[in-house]
Amino acid sequence: MSSHEQSYRAGETMGRTQEKTDRMMGNIGEKAQQAKEKTKGTAQAAKDKAQENTAAANEKASEMGQYTKESAQSGKDNTGGFLQQTGEKVKGMAQSATEAVKQTFGMAQHDEDEDPYVTHPPRNY
Repeated sequence: MSSHEQSYRAGETMGRTQEKTDRMMGNIGEKAQQAKEKTKGTAQAAKDKAQENTAAANEKASEMGQYTKESAQSGKDNTGGFLQQTGEKVKGMAQSATEAVKQTFGMAQHDEDEDPYVTHPPRNY
């Protein structure tokens, strides 16, 4: 074989090797691009899901806050009415006790029509 023929075959081999290398590099590049796009899609889906969860949690917290506010207001309203009634009852009992003491010591003012020994129950307003 001549030197010229050896060079020719070496060039052919080198060309085929280069072509195979280029094809392999192209395949690797395509696979890398596909992996990149898949990762990007997965990351976007995770981000969207996190935003949905955050929005749902914020809405739930707002609802719970409103419920707590309404419950507190209802409790406040009920407590005010209860304290008003209790105050009136205590006032009535104190007046009855005062009248009983006055009657015991003979200091009570008597109406002609009224029996001085009858005690009246406290009024409930």
